[in-house]
Amino acid sequence: MFGLFRTCALIVVLALVVIIGYVFINGIGKWSVNFFTQDPRPDLHGALVLGGIFSPLIGTLMLMLLVLVIAIPVGVLGALFLVEYWGSSRTSRAWWIVVNNLAGVPSIVWGLLGVALLVYYLQFGLSLIAAAITLSLLVLPLIMVATKEAVEAVPSSLREASISLGATKWQTIRHHVLPYSASGILTGIILSLARAGGETAPILVTGVAVNAGIPGSLSDQFQALPYYIYLMTQTTNRTQAYGMAYGAALVLILLIIGLSLTAIILRARYREKYRW
Repeated sequence: MFGLFRTCALIVVLALVVIIGYVFINGIGKWSVNFFTQDPRPDLHGALVLGGIFSPLIGTLMLMLLVLVIAIPVGVLGALFLVEYWGSSRTSRAWWIVVNNLAGVPSIVWGLLGVALLVYYLQFGLSLIAAAITLSLLVLPLIMVATKEAVEAVPSSLREASISLGATKWQTIRHHVLPYSASGILTGIILSLARAGGETAPILVTGVAVNAGIPGSLSDQFQALPYYIYLMTQTTNRTQAYGMAYGAALVLILLIIGLSLTAIILRARYREKYRW
């Protein structure tokens, strides 16, 4: 059985190595100063296969920053309220059923919700803020579930000791529960952010545009790396376009790997600092 487990783990690792290696080999040759500092430019046939990925890269970073600002407070505070204040009540269990079901909703469905609710009903139009709110709704269940698991892992004896010394419920949560659960919460947040950065379907219908530059406001359209990679696979000039797509994909993969490594480092530091 251990041999079977090792074989399965090896298959997963080999698949990851093959994917990253293939993208690296085909994309690293496109990396240059101009690749990172120039906007995409069309060739004679109108395909955006010239220039670089500056505006899609900036658009992706701005989108992830907005998701960070919108989703974290709502997700973390909502999960804390359900766990700490409502506990295991019937209402709380019903809410968690809803949250867990929402975590499995396909991303294109969230995109359709963003179009109907944000773009048309609230009249945000095709914009950066509409895409950011849509992605925030997409990752919100993931953040709440990660927060729930991290908070529930804190021993109840820690809460009881704090309250017995005269601390209020909120003081116990702020000074004891949150610091001890911060490693798990941060891991969930960063991994959710990595997922948001790689999604294509929701932004495809809520705000991304082919010829958009760097957005000057939240109501402007934008470009993003996932959509740029998609465009490169649809053009007829495949020789040039595929190289640009692999170069952009390598940037996106390294960005997500960097976020994952950040989550690992932060988790290790918090576990070392707050050990019970």
